[in-house]
Amino acid sequence: MKLPDDIEAKIILRNNSPVDDFGGLSPTEIHHLLYDTFGDKSPVQLQDDIGDKTLDQIPLFRIVEEYLRIIQRDKQIKLTPLGALPKKVMVELYDKRYLLDEHIESGITKLWKEDDCIAIKSARLTAELAGFVRKANGKLILTKVATKLLETNNRLQIFRQFFQAFTDKFLWSFNDGYPEQPIGQLGWAFSVIMLDKFGERPQTIDFYAEKYLRAFPTFITFFRSDYATPERQFFRCYGVRTFNRFFLWFGFATVDQQKKYLDLDNDKFKRTDLVKNVFKIDDKVRCWLPV
Repeated sequence: MKLPDDIEAKIILRNNSPVDDFGGLSPTEIHHLLYDTFGDKSPVQLQDDIGDKTLDQIPLFRIVEEYLRIIQRDKQIKLTPLGALPKKVMVELYDKRYLLDEHIESGITKLWKEDDCIAIKSARLTAELAGFVRKANGKLILTKVATKLLETNNRLQIFRQFFQAFTDKFLWSFNDGYPEQPIGQLGWAFSVIMLDKFGERPQTIDFYAEKYLRAFPTFITFFRSDYATPERQFFRCYGVRTFNRFFLWFGFATVDQQKKYLDLDNDKFKRTDLVKNVFKIDDKVRCWLPV
């Protein structure tokens, strides 16, 4: 049944009108941003050409590149009885020092097993989700896709597939004890828009988390008042997933630490040039977002 023209016009107008809680995005734009992030109608997309100089500055990508090269060199990696990377491979990857773990660097933790370095473990799991690596008889081997990309040195395509797998397939909640809801991961591109808009000046995580919660208020219902208020737990969850283990891992932000260890309540973050080098963000989105 076809709706009357006046009702249909109102629906179209509403779906395409800016909404303050969405930072000025319309419901239609938010839909594309959430469910077709890399599509033509999304207000955030990857740049068509991301050069080697930019790729060299993306820490988690450098880890997965080295990981794939190790498998290419050794033909395979034999997993431990628990199905993890052996210590020898972990040490080789960590010694590249692309991403430093504050607990390992301070001596609190030693790099004995895969769980001692979340970044390397996350890169390894994401490489499998991206279709680069597969398991066979307790060993890790390269797929035909990865072999071809490495042989042709197609770094851009490796990055594209890895990044899409990290944002769409790898569960960010896997790395923490917060609710298994996609807090931070759903609408990660919305956080990129905010970082692009406001990241020139140092801002605390609360600054961004408050705006994210305004756009996705249902997420607060997954927290209970126990050791902290639901709001404080939500802000820290968002901070860990979006800033600590996404923006910092990919080099999209830097942090001005107030103490020896990362302090999600007080540290301030700034965006880097990688945001503009990696993403295309619709110009009108920058104009709509309120300060």
